[in-house]
Amino acid sequence: MSQIALSGVSVEFGASLLFRNVTVTIGKGERWGIVGRNGSGKTTLLKLITGELAPTSGSVARLPGIRISLLEQHRDFDGATTVWAAAAGPFAELLALERSLAEQAQRIGELGEEASPDVLDRYGRDLERFEREGGYEIAPRVDAVLHGLGFDPADARTRSLETLSGGERGRVGVARQLVVPSDVLLLDEPTNHLDLETTRWLEGHLRSLDATVVLISHDRAFLDAAVDHVLHVEAATATAYTGGFSDFVRQREERRLAQSRAWEQQRRTIANEEEYIRRNIAGQNSRQAKGRRTRLARLPRLSAPPGEDDAMALRLEARERGGDQVLVAEALDVGVAGRALLEDFTATIRRGEIVGLVGPNGAGKSTLLRAIMGEHEPRAGSLRLGAGITVAYYRQDLAQVPMDRTMYEIIADLRPRWERRLVQGHLARFGFSGDMVQRRTDTLSGGERARVALAMMMLSGANFLILDEPTNHLDVESIEALEDALEDYGGTVLLVSHDRALLRTLIDRVWVLHEQRVTDFAGTFAEWETASAERAHAAAVAAAEEEAVRRVRERQKVRSRDDAGKRQRTTEQREREAVEELEAEIAALERRIDELTLALADPSLYTREEGQAQARTMGVELDDARARLDRTLAEWMERAG
Repeated sequence: MSQIALSGVSVEFGASLLFRNVTVTIGKGERWGIVGRNGSGKTTLLKLITGELAPTSGSVARLPGIRISLLEQHRDFDGATTVWAAAAGPFAELLALERSLAEQAQRIGELGEEASPDVLDRYGRDLERFEREGGYEIAPRVDAVLHGLGFDPADARTRSLETLSGGERGRVGVARQLVVPSDVLLLDEPTNHLDLETTRWLEGHLRSLDATVVLISHDRAFLDAAVDHVLHVEAATATAYTGGFSDFVRQREERRLAQSRAWEQQRRTIANEEEYIRRNIAGQNSRQAKGRRTRLARLPRLSAPPGEDDAMALRLEARERGGDQVLVAEALDVGVAGRALLEDFTATIRRGEIVGLVGPNGAGKSTLLRAIMGEHEPRAGSLRLGAGITVAYYRQDLAQVPMDRTMYEIIADLRPRWERRLVQGHLARFGFSGDMVQRRTDTLSGGERARVALAMMMLSGANFLILDEPTNHLDVESIEALEDALEDYGGTVLLVSHDRALLRTLIDRVWVLHEQRVTDFAGTFAEWETASAERAHAAAVAAAEEEAVRRVRERQKVRSRDDAGKRQRTTEQREREAVEELEAEIAALERRIDELTLALADPSLYTREEGQAQARTMGVELDDARARLDRTLAEWMERAG
């Protein structure tokens, strides 16, 4: 069943055409990934689906009554102060109703039989609405999502939003979206700021949903695992593909090859026809030449397929070879604000290695990189760069890009002897041409500033690259260009990333930072994934076996205690057991009295035909329970005293 249908959709902003003639149908339960260059219109497509934006031409049809939920890149928590309240924000009205019900119940209990029919009637209506709208499901749903995204649900109820990092706020934004029941879930870059573990959880969560999912992402491994259709926004239009990201790449190349062949064949045909017309337009075959000219003028021209010419042309070269030992850490301790992040770390990175540094958010990966760069003082131990080692550092926050200068000025400062055409040519390799090179970097998007940072790094000639989440702001095509450049690079790389496709392609050694320790895995990232999955499975089996043994031993202890008790029971023990039985009976009577009192306070009881008889029966039972409670309390006081 189709839930969303875009038919012949075009979008223009003034004289600028964003895309034209986009036609795509999204069926129930399908999972779509939207990919394309930054600025190509991916987020605009989501706004068309929600109805926030109307197309310039064409139409967008939605199944009547469909519930659409959108996670935007810019997240607002509507004045919430705690993590839990921010995640549960979409249920703010129901949560307020829950608090009101608690207050009403307390008031009814205080009034007892004096509670007015209006008070009881309001409580009944509010309770019925709370149950109908799923009020009892809110807390478990929010807790489960927060736990999956790396938060402690109990801590989240009191933890202030002000204490969160940017990445943690991003995860709260994802949680806020995932808790909302919806038929179509729209996600814009949901894996930004997620670490490897939470990204894997999100993949599984999306696969388990009955909802239709449409997401924008540049994480190729995530797309492969989470989607079964891909919509590629390119050259002012969008093309649909079936399958995950790997299927899309294969189909895209096949399509481009077919387009290229058709375009080349048409180009040769046009050239031959134009040559015939030129030779015969004034001769005895003039009539045929004029006919061919007319037909040629009417021929729809094919466009050259978009290819790698528009991709970022990044090349990374090390000007000097450098020593065999690139980085040496000895008994290193790193911490922040009195908290230890890394303890007793000793390791050496050798020339030519590509080391992947992975670990949960907040483990201290970026802090370790800053310590290597001399920007953060270690608590103990030492860090030493080898002889002849020059470093280029790509910062996650892009702080290496000056914010008070134009792109042209930045590159000209790095290459003061270059002529203007060389500066402009270098920036053109990264997608900046014409007057755009005169833009100040504080006016650029995150993706544009990331490309400026790479343009600066390309000129460094460094033989040791330290990269902190370099794919965060890049589109898929730019990530592929970065991957190719790093594969061809002859120097050494220390890479922090959550992009598993990039890590699987490049990494030949893995540093896993977890709980103040680094595990140095001498193998590829793919091998580490396999090994860690096997370890996790083995640990789970061992834990299950240990729990089974513990339960058997506990049952044996209980039986032993029971046997000993039967043999050695004393009058004092029997008396204590009698007191405990009385206490249990008192608790049961108090619970029953509360249940009967609440039931008798329910106004709906008196609106049913059999309600009056039920009320009389419950009233008799309530009097009897109160009398039994008085007798039991008296006996308990006598025995306990």
